[in-house]
Amino acid sequence: MQQQQQQTRVNRQIRARDVRVIADDGSQLGVMATLDALRTAQEQGLDLVEVAPNSEPPVCRIMDYGKYKYEQQKKTQGARKKSSQVQIKEIKFRPKTDEHDYQTKVKHIRRFIEDGDRCKAVIFFRGREIVHKDRGLVILKRVAEDLKDIAKVEQEPQFEGRTMNMMLVPLVKKA
Repeated sequence: MQQQQQQTRVNRQIRARDVRVIADDGSQLGVMATLDALRTAQEQGLDLVEVAPNSEPPVCRIMDYGKYKYEQQKKTQGARKKSSQVQIKEIKFRPKTDEHDYQTKVKHIRRFIEDGDRCKAVIFFRGREIVHKDRGLVILKRVAEDLKDIAKVEQEPQFEGRTMNMMLVPLVKKA
């Protein structure tokens, strides 16, 4: 936003010789010399703001620049407020995870997915457990099967170092 404000030229910062001028009410005043347009804006107690610097000739608008900056700031704040941050939650399993612990972890994943977050299921292998990669794969496939009603697998189980990962994302709700 800072960069956009710096690019917007106002009053004496406008370098073009001739400009196309739009009045405060939106009507076209036509092409005129920059000094004449500046004089017209000052008579009305407003600013001459360059809104389209790349056109030929540049388009300038007669307006209250302070009010314009304020409205731009409010617009960006509103856009930021409406955007939502999707987080990636991570749940760790082990090849020897017992049934009750498994159910608890699946319940957590279900809650994260229902909240709209992505979830990464990770199997962590310690020591000689690394030999039993098949057990980790079975657990991850079971997690995907248990949650297929609310989530889909975005990233299939893959092995990285001593971990096996799988990414789950919420299903798109059809309205």
